[in-house]
Amino acid sequence: MSLSTTIKSIQDIMRKDVGVDGDAQRIGQLVWLLFLKIWDDRERELELIEDHFKSPLLDVRWKENGVTRRAADLRWSSWARDPEGLTGDALLEFVDQTLFPALKAIEVGPRADGDDAKARATNALRSRRLLLKSVFEDAYQYMKSGTLLRQVINRLQSDIDFNDGKSRHLFGEIYETLLRDLQGAGNAGEYYTPRAVTQFAIDMVAPKLGETILDPACGTGGFLSCSIEHIRRTQVKRPEQEARLQASIRGVEKKPLPHLLCVTNMIVHGIDVPTGIAHDNTLSRPLRDIGAKDRVDVIVTNPPFGGMEEDGIENNFPAKFRTRETADLFLVYIVEMLKPGGRAAVVLPDGTLFGEGVKTRIKEHLLAECELHTIVRLPKGVFAPYTSIKTNVLFFTKGKPTKEVWYYEHPYPEGVTSYNKTKPMRIEEFDAEKAWWTKRKETERAWKVTIDQIRTRGFNLDIANPNAPEASHEDPDTLLAQFDQERAAAAALRDELRKVLASALLSEQR
Repeated sequence: MSLSTTIKSIQDIMRKDVGVDGDAQRIGQLVWLLFLKIWDDRERELELIEDHFKSPLLDVRWKENGVTRRAADLRWSSWARDPEGLTGDALLEFVDQTLFPALKAIEVGPRADGDDAKARATNALRSRRLLLKSVFEDAYQYMKSGTLLRQVINRLQSDIDFNDGKSRHLFGEIYETLLRDLQGAGNAGEYYTPRAVTQFAIDMVAPKLGETILDPACGTGGFLSCSIEHIRRTQVKRPEQEARLQASIRGVEKKPLPHLLCVTNMIVHGIDVPTGIAHDNTLSRPLRDIGAKDRVDVIVTNPPFGGMEEDGIENNFPAKFRTRETADLFLVYIVEMLKPGGRAAVVLPDGTLFGEGVKTRIKEHLLAECELHTIVRLPKGVFAPYTSIKTNVLFFTKGKPTKEVWYYEHPYPEGVTSYNKTKPMRIEEFDAEKAWWTKRKETERAWKVTIDQIRTRGFNLDIANPNAPEASHEDPDTLLAQFDQERAAAAALRDELRKVLASALLSEQR
């Protein structure tokens, strides 16, 4: 049985529970259970490879109504692994009255001084507790039937083992299933980036070991997991290099469910304590508070577009850039967060390219502070069936102003007129861009625009392909003359039709 089939069967069990209402709650319930199962599988690995390892789910203390409570063992293996274990009301009571209160308020303990083995183990344990607390602060236990909850747990336990290489490799299958459900559950304005686009962006930005990589709107972690795979595949050979990689990954996600999915994704991708994934609103931090120590080498992201931020968020930005449109604020933030020489790949809608007013000032700022060297224009349907909005991937480097921008118009594959759920975009489609990337020249798909041309256009970056085969380059006077001729022919045809109709009506009256 495939993992996606397992997930669907679990959701079918949840539909029988009166406490779970709709896809969003079913997904939320499933994700925290999946997280604890994967956490447990990973801990069994860490017990073998990490000296002085201690699970943060052992000897858990928390305060409830001013009273300190203690649980000796909250690991999945202690209450969930046995298919004949806790069930019914006993299971429900444990989850509702012990597990969730403990994880939401777990005492993390003080940091240890020093760099000996004991201090490192203490601080690692503290970091893991902090992570658990952040993951569960906005998680909810919706199920009302302990018997149905036991059925769900047993399916997860029997069908998913992330110490098994095959299951771990197929984790993307689970994500595809969950993401499709997430997108159908009313998450307006949020479109999870297709894997092909994510992979292409990472391949072109080419993050390196030791560089700090940030996705300030990380969703479920697609850009970050691609970055990890890219670096680990070619640049990580020794344990100390792996440690550098794990310390270099940063992400921020505003909503609790994608945040939990992202943390889970990072664990599956070998980031043992993904404390670099913050549950926060990136835009809530005043831009003036960003200092040199905060800036990063690489930013790869698909910020939410079409949405509006809550009142007051715009005040965190300079007056000339103030707007409540999310994608615009993210673009200003990204420019500020890059180090000199830092690189970015950002997915943005067409509206950002041709928008006026504040959008014009933001684009002017981008072109002054960064070299916007490439815009890859994606066709309609890349995010189908969730939106038909046309999107672009902007590639830029901070530190010197833009002199020219190269455009590449990505075509549909031969025989394809649109993408859909069963026929999504594939990474192989970007082979042409990759071949063109280092030896750039104008083609039917690629063209170049100077900064002077862009300035003349009022910083409108929505520039049509002048080299497309169907494009016409005739003289404007010739085109106007053709238009006048066609208009005159249409008027003559209308007059002739009017005469025929008048004649027919006159014949009937006679």
